[in-house]
Amino acid sequence: MGDGNQVVALRRRWAGLLVQHRAIAVIRAQDWTQGLAMAQAAAEGGLRLIEITWNGVRPAEMVAELRDRLPHCQIGAGTLLNAAMVQEAAAAGAQFGFAPFGEPGAIAAAVARDLPIVPGALTPTEIARAWDAGASSVKVFPISAVGGPGYVRSLAPVLAIPLIPTGGVTIANAADCLAAGAAAVGLAGELFPKSAIATEDWAIVRDRARQLAQAAAPYCMSDPIPHRSTEPQPDRVADPSTVVGDSAI
Repeated sequence: MGDGNQVVALRRRWAGLLVQHRAIAVIRAQDWTQGLAMAQAAAEGGLRLIEITWNGVRPAEMVAELRDRLPHCQIGAGTLLNAAMVQEAAAAGAQFGFAPFGEPGAIAAAVARDLPIVPGALTPTEIARAWDAGASSVKVFPISAVGGPGYVRSLAPVLAIPLIPTGGVTIANAADCLAAGAAAVGLAGELFPKSAIATEDWAIVRDRARQLAQAAAPYCMSDPIPHRSTEPQPDRVADPSTVVGDSAI
């Protein structure tokens, strides 16, 4: 792990975003214009965390462009395989980063660039190792292969780590994932159906984004460090702002 204080600061900053929004739109664009339109439609539907994968078309330029077009959103980078890609994403203005696995060099590079980083993992051991390496939270991928929301529910009692399931999260089960203890959820194809992208029917994307934002809304908190309340709250919602130390378990 890099500088412990810096890691903790990154975790706090990222946690503040997660508890406010809870849902991340993942865009893997094969066309520049369509990629921009996908992000615009997601934002118009109410989503504020938008990830541009690094295996799409001109991702660095897209991040920079979206930072200008959507100042009310946080624009991040995804599919960051190594430290070089992390450096490119940070230079382009990415505000957070996702990776498919916990490559230590990529995590260290992100921490050094003051970039919240979310590596992918699946087993409890992989998740704990990614966290100990300095991750800001951990992406559980592919969640569909291990039971969906039920897997998150089984991890929550033993792993005090903010988890973001992806790869099988749907609009229908997003709330179940959050209720099971997920810090947030990430959706790609479910938000951006191939048929809608092919016909550039952005109303469909806006509607799906709106449905996802509505599903996540009961789990969102305007205060990044929520206080004790007597009001009823959804069961087992992860509060990543309280999990910021170096210990994984």
